[in-house]
Amino acid sequence: MMAAGGERERALGGSGPGPAVVLVTGVMASGKSTVAQALAERLPSSVHVRGDVFRRMVVSGRAETVPGAEAEAVAQLRLRYRLSAMTADTYADAGWTAVVQDVVLGEELARYVGLVRTRPLHVVVLDPGPRAVAEREAGRGKSGYGAGWTVESLDRVLREETPRIGLWLDTSEQTVAETVDAVLAGLDRARV
Repeated sequence: MMAAGGERERALGGSGPGPAVVLVTGVMASGKSTVAQALAERLPSSVHVRGDVFRRMVVSGRAETVPGAEAEAVAQLRLRYRLSAMTADTYADAGWTAVVQDVVLGEELARYVGLVRTRPLHVVVLDPGPRAVAEREAGRGKSGYGAGWTVESLDRVLREETPRIGLWLDTSEQTVAETVDAVLAGLDRARV
């Protein structure tokens, strides 16, 4: 029989936040996917919940979230957030640290914190400057911008509309390993 909660973490001999949720958020191309994966790999009993998976599951009728999005797009975005929060809670209930990665900005960040039942909940906001984001976007195999979003417009949402919840890290000059070190060192400040 599998141990639950903190017993599972102790049984694996792990250190780290234990059964918990860590949300890694920021603008597109801020390094969320890479940092969340590297963070999960450094924790002894963890999963990586990729929020965008829930968006991609929609086969027909998907409404994209763009500036000034219609009500249907906002409803689909909030459904995606509810699904990732429920998934993270389910893993945490079973003794895992769930590292959730998604673009959760503006008023949606506080709303997301309310969706997650698990405590501790840690919020990490990757906050590289717009120049670093533009360089990262140019070097990626995929394009996150377009359809109404620019690096500057999404950066404005981050800086002007997103509440200062959790640990904010300017990762403009950091390697992935340095960012993960900073997250692990700052988990107490990331706790909400």
